[in-house]
Amino acid sequence: MAVKHTPTREVHKGTKGGMTGCGFDTRKNPDHWVNSHERITCDKNGCKN
Repeated sequence: MAVKHTPTREVHKGTKGGMTGCGFDTRKNPDHWVNSHERITCDKNGCKN
């Protein structure tokens, strides 16, 4: 599953309501995050691999 950060349009590994692969907490500012099926664009460890 992927989750998109709408202000930056960056797509991370993870789901809304939890943590992304690289450590962002999607429960903080939940209106900035949406579940997505787009390709992951984050290059940080945990998201890209």
